[in-house]
Amino acid sequence: MSFTKVILTAKVANLGAEADIVRVRSGYARNYLFPRGFAMESSKAAERRLNALKGQRAEREAKELNESEDLARKINKLKITMDLATGEQGKAFGSITAADLAEKIKSELGGKVEIDRHKIVLEHPIKTGGEHEITIKLHHDVTATVRLTVRTSGSGEAPAPEAPEEKPEGGFKAKVKAKHTK
Repeated sequence: MSFTKVILTAKVANLGAEADIVRVRSGYARNYLFPRGFAMESSKAAERRLNALKGQRAEREAKELNESEDLARKINKLKITMDLATGEQGKAFGSITAADLAEKIKSELGGKVEIDRHKIVLEHPIKTGGEHEITIKLHHDVTATVRLTVRTSGSGEAPAPEAPEEKPEGGFKAKVKAKHTK
């Protein structure tokens, strides 16, 4: 298999960002990176253009960092309260997941900001009441902490389990026999 050097013109997941010179398989470059404009062939002329790409990358990264810091300041001020249904013995019927927290934070911030649930650091879903501090990795240099209060509402009743479907007596053969005797 042959490899080729390319200069990335856009951020590509698991490969690199603008202005990175990477070594990839020729087919990947020819069939994916070049047609989509994610990369250009490495040459003397392309390497001169590299400085412009580095400038674009620096601008983009600075903008992302500033946006993340602003968002972190807003999130650090938040105090969120969520309800969790529990039974008489205090056992939770559900849990609060990262997706639930992302939706709640979005609604608390006015729906303007989208938080990826994968950026919320939870070892396991929250199934207990009380105070929790949740960490959110907004950028590789910026983290935010939101204070979560979980109220438990002991309803005393578990969600009603669905009743199993009743089978006719005698099973399939009895149905067929009854159908033919009519």
